Amino acid sequence: MALTLPEICALFDRGGGRMYSGESVTQLEHALQTANSAERQGADAALITAALLHDLGHLLNDQGETPTARGIDDVHQYAALPFLRPLFGDEVLEPIKLHVDAKRYLCATEAGYFDALSEDSKRSLVLQGGPYDATGAAEFAAQPGAVRAIALRRWDDAAKTAGRTTPPLAHFAAIMEAAARRA
Repeated sequence: MALTLPEICALFDRGGGRMYSGESVTQLEHALQTANSAERQGADAALITAALLHDLGHLLNDQGETPTARGIDDVHQYAALPFLRPLFGDEVLEPIKLHVDAKRYLCATEAGYFDALSEDSKRSLVLQGGPYDATGAAEFAAQPGAVRAIALRRWDDAAKTAGRTTPPLAHFAAIMEAAARRA
């Protein structure tokens, strides 16, 4: 089943007020902060849209509060893809699909990255396969979408600040519409 843009917004309206697992922001606040960082850093409409929607799988595959504390990997990076594929192209979908792998890559290649992760991100990292080994890191880096996924990952990591002001969802809905038209 494909989601339309109004249905995506309605999904955020219904489930976006739920707390983002183990963090001090809601699902919607996290999405808006991630997209706002992408926009402020000059990302194109497709990458801003990916930033907004990167965790939509949490809303579509609701495993309750903090599933990682119960040993559950909800594979959220894949859950939204079938719903979004009819609307968006790979420029939106690949960063979403690869943002977890980008965390695994950065943990393997960047000193101090792991230590800066939130406790829930550290917990989920274990469930997601842990940091890549040298071969896995090289294979990830060779993928065409790796650079965009790493950018998304960095915005994702920084999007956990309670009370941060961002533009509203309606602002990003217009950007999503621009990204959909290009698909």
